[in-house]
Amino acid sequence: MHQPRKTAQQARSRATQEAILEATARILESRGRAALTTNEIARRAGVSIGSLYQYFPNKQAILATLIRDKRAELLAQMQAALEEMAAQPPEQAIDALIRAGLMHQFSRPVLALELEYLEPQLALEAETAALSEQMAQLVLVTIRRLHPAADPAEARDVVAIVKGLLNAAAFAGESGGAPLIARCRRAVLGYLDRAKAPG
Repeated sequence: MHQPRKTAQQARSRATQEAILEATARILESRGRAALTTNEIARRAGVSIGSLYQYFPNKQAILATLIRDKRAELLAQMQAALEEMAAQPPEQAIDALIRAGLMHQFSRPVLALELEYLEPQLALEAETAALSEQMAQLVLVTIRRLHPAADPAEARDVVAIVKGLLNAAAFAGESGGAPLIARCRRAVLGYLDRAKAPG
């Protein structure tokens, strides 16, 4: 669903495809989704409308590709955080995972919110579920260092808790930073402690 017409292989083709995606991101950030048309994307990217259609069949395919790229970045950041913190206490690893989510949400906050709004309109439910499961598997590795019996459902809960707090902060106009990381940490550790409490 909503796939590019072709995958760019050569450097020039990749540069054109990336220019189209970046133009889309900048329009969303500066003018919002109402201004997003394929003609405006092509103009902003500095390519002809014919060139744009060589790579993408429609605007929805461009948006879906942009969302997939941002998701891949998030997963890579989470994986890097886990590798970096493998020898550190699990609480620090949790902080590192939260920072990865915070970077994803707040490095380009307007874009993140626009894509969050558009995602349900693109019929990406199966991909979204797969992403959530991949994130939960990464989180599970860390929370099992705190609670060895933690299960995948609890990892999914942790992902939902952090995502909800980050989204709420972004909608409220916060800029992220240490206080938000601390709130997320308290929520995650409090949940895990309560989940494993007897009775």
